[in-house]
Amino acid sequence: MKTKINAIIIDDEKNALESLALKITKYFPQITVTHKFQSPQKAVQEINQNHPDLVFIDIEMPILSGFDVLSKIENPNFEIIFVTAYNQYAIEAIKHCAIGYIIKPIDNDELQLAIGNALKNINQKSALEKNRLLLQNLVNNGNSTIVIPTQKGLSLIKTADIIRFEGIDGYTQIILGNSKPILSSYSIGKFCKIASLHHFYLVHKSHFINLNYMNEYLNEGYIIMTNNDKVPIAKAKRTSFLEKIKNI
Repeated sequence: MKTKINAIIIDDEKNALESLALKITKYFPQITVTHKFQSPQKAVQEINQNHPDLVFIDIEMPILSGFDVLSKIENPNFEIIFVTAYNQYAIEAIKHCAIGYIIKPIDNDELQLAIGNALKNINQKSALEKNRLLLQNLVNNGNSTIVIPTQKGLSLIKTADIIRFEGIDGYTQIILGNSKPILSSYSIGKFCKIASLHHFYLVHKSHFINLNYMNEYLNEGYIIMTNNDKVPIAKAKRTSFLEKIKNI
């Protein structure tokens, strides 16, 4: 049984990083938090170079999400505990892969349970297979189907057919590549929390786009989609969006 465990934490919020590190030290003295990263890109370099035993990853981060980080690891042979503010988001993405997750704000009992399971898995050396399965599931999610409540009832839409979402007065218009737009009673924020839409990006508070349908970025602050829709990008989002595109 491995008695000394090296761990890293990745979260763009500094307070969340420090708080989680303190909790880990308090409850699991055998775990050494070797690094705490607010930058997902730097975390990728560290993981590929030094191969930690355990990685805590926030799912929702600018530029690279927790899923993006995992996809960039050359040999993901380490135990993962995802950290998320969205219960549904985490469960949908990882429930079939036996990978741990904790919900923000972090409950001490849930944290101890997740870490306890991770330590058992480290000794069973099962992380690589589970992580590969998760990556495969994320790839397959590009062809997944989501259920969208509409004025008429429910529509089942393949995520690969969705060009973008546009928020309109608390409702959301879904623009599709192969049929007429659909108006949903869901707010755009609801769609931003669906794990199978991880390849989408919120470029503006009212615009959530499928990066696979992006055709051009204009310096004056617009994105041209493949259907010629011109979508504004918020000034505060431009730097992180350009970094996101570079990392795809």
